[in-house]
Amino acid sequence: MKIKINENYRSVGKSYLFSEIASRVAKFTAAHPEARIIRLGIGDVTLPLTPAVTSAMSAAVAEMAEKSTFRGYAPEFGYDFLLEAIKRRYARFGVALGTSEIFVSDGAKSDVGNITELFGDNTVLIPDPVYPVYLDSNLMAGRRVEFLPATEENGFLPMPDGLRGEGEGYIIYICSPNNPTGAVYDREMLAAWVDFANRTGSLIIFDAAYEAYISDGCPHSIYEIEGARGCAVEICSLSKDAGFTGTRCSWTVVPAELTAGGMSLCEMWGRRQATKFNGVPYVVQRGAEAALSDRGREECLGLVKYYMENASKLASVLRERGVTFTGGVSSPYIWLKCTGTDSSWEFFDRLLTEANIVGTPGAGFGKCGEGYFRLTAFGSHEATDEAAARLRTFF
Repeated sequence: MKIKINENYRSVGKSYLFSEIASRVAKFTAAHPEARIIRLGIGDVTLPLTPAVTSAMSAAVAEMAEKSTFRGYAPEFGYDFLLEAIKRRYARFGVALGTSEIFVSDGAKSDVGNITELFGDNTVLIPDPVYPVYLDSNLMAGRRVEFLPATEENGFLPMPDGLRGEGEGYIIYICSPNNPTGAVYDREMLAAWVDFANRTGSLIIFDAAYEAYISDGCPHSIYEIEGARGCAVEICSLSKDAGFTGTRCSWTVVPAELTAGGMSLCEMWGRRQATKFNGVPYVVQRGAEAALSDRGREECLGLVKYYMENASKLASVLRERGVTFTGGVSSPYIWLKCTGTDSSWEFFDRLLTEANIVGTPGAGFGKCGEGYFRLTAFGSHEATDEAAARLRTFF
């Protein structure tokens, strides 16, 4: 063909991290069909949707079967009942939002990638290591990316110290609790980032997908920090606390105060969504509303507790064996230091071969992830118990 392509795609790696993992596991299982593989790699949940959610969705399905209650296209930004439920959720953190600032979508991953469409030629600051979508979506858009090293020395929580902050503002990505390291920013740290963003005219994109796992008093929302409404967009999801990884429902908060170049970011995001998104299905939104209710919240916290019990079991073995790691406290992820002289991918292959356990090589999350490895706590208790026993032998 003679069409012109987006040349920026040449800067993106040919194989997405989890596709490479799947390929290696497939080759191993083909050669060793007898192996019982325990998957602690991709951060997908395994427990079913809770009774409050499934009851609400079943009732919604019944409504869709009747002419008088059938619904077609959903509102692009979400039904009022769900917007109000999200608003009440934030109120529990002492955060006041208007429903016009909340946009319901089909997943945090979608919004993290799509929101890049609002921005021009800005320098983007991304922690390293971090969720690959941050980097890849900006490379696809041809933006300049600078990395914020997240290392053992800074507790895997980079700060703005030393950043110039001169000229045009930055687009800054913050994920707390962090994927993959499990590290969580405390109130003072987030306040420093908010101060930096306001002082330099920068925008923070705050990924709060794992906020439900926070148990140590750290902020659940960037808007708990004074001044954040003037410099931050927040993206959150029901995937990891309510089990919506296959059901797909999230939201993005864009405060009315956010303006750049004489334009309202809230209005821009609304325009983008109205043009390119047809809304989350009614049945799913009723399930999401139920997940955010008092009963649903209690049930979802039960799911979180279950997964954190898994994290505790994995962490216990690593402590016993003297393996350095972070996470597993306010996060379902364990970020461990590879033993010996193994690279991240060498450790992946060795763990798969010797213990039949699948994890995620740290190098797949960035240069600073080399030499580290991520395990997830999203398996069953039984699988995690078996994995813990194998890890005890492996180490």
